[in-house]
Amino acid sequence: KKKLKISGRELASVPTQLFGMDQLQVLEMSPERESCLRYRMELLPREISHLKNLTLLYMDSNNLKKIPAEIGTLSHLERLTLSNNSLSSLPPEIGALQRLHSLHLANNSLAELPASLCQLRSLTFLDLSDNKIGKIPPAIRHLGKLETLLLLFNSLEKLPEEVCVLKNLHTLWLGNNHLRSLPANFGELVNLDWGYNYCSCNFEGNPLENPPPEVCSRGPEEIRNYFSSFHDA
Repeated sequence: KKKLKISGRELASVPTQLFGMDQLQVLEMSPERESCLRYRMELLPREISHLKNLTLLYMDSNNLKKIPAEIGTLSHLERLTLSNNSLSSLPPEIGALQRLHSLHLANNSLAELPASLCQLRSLTFLDLSDNKIGKIPPAIRHLGKLETLLLLFNSLEKLPEEVCVLKNLHTLWLGNNHLRSLPANFGELVNLDWGYNYCSCNFEGNPLENPPPEVCSRGPEEIRNYFSSFHDA
């Protein structure tokens, strides 16, 4: 009674009775990954606010164009998956989800990192791969618990120094952007062992010059030495 999965090859809407299940904790409206299906839901109904006890909400691989402001009322939500949709923006109210620790937004049409996401102090996992993001706001420094940040296939030309404050980062994927340089304090992210574990940090597909890719591949100490040499000079 506390978990519900809704499926259907042409799923475009859900029955209103669903929103009377106020004890529901897990709601899944995503096709099975191996099925290659894509549902046709374009709107998450505003009545989602009635499901006050939701902790997990899966909405991957639909055709969502908008998330209602009412999403911010789901105060128990811990995991939200919205990858493979048609989202170009998120409501500011998403910043009210103070228990959220996992947010999946890959393969949408987001052009910028919504400022409201930087209010999610409990976030440990954030996937923004394959969007149109060209800028990361300095407010990202507030995501102090963040461990995984995926930004592959975006339009980033620069990373703010504030990224270097995220000392808990273990995984940072930046491949296939337009980065020519890294922040001077990037080597302070000592939990990124990209010199030894390829999965920890990814720069491929960037025109990096400062520092060059061969320096990046050697790990944080080499990056610190590289920038220190410029400072000393």
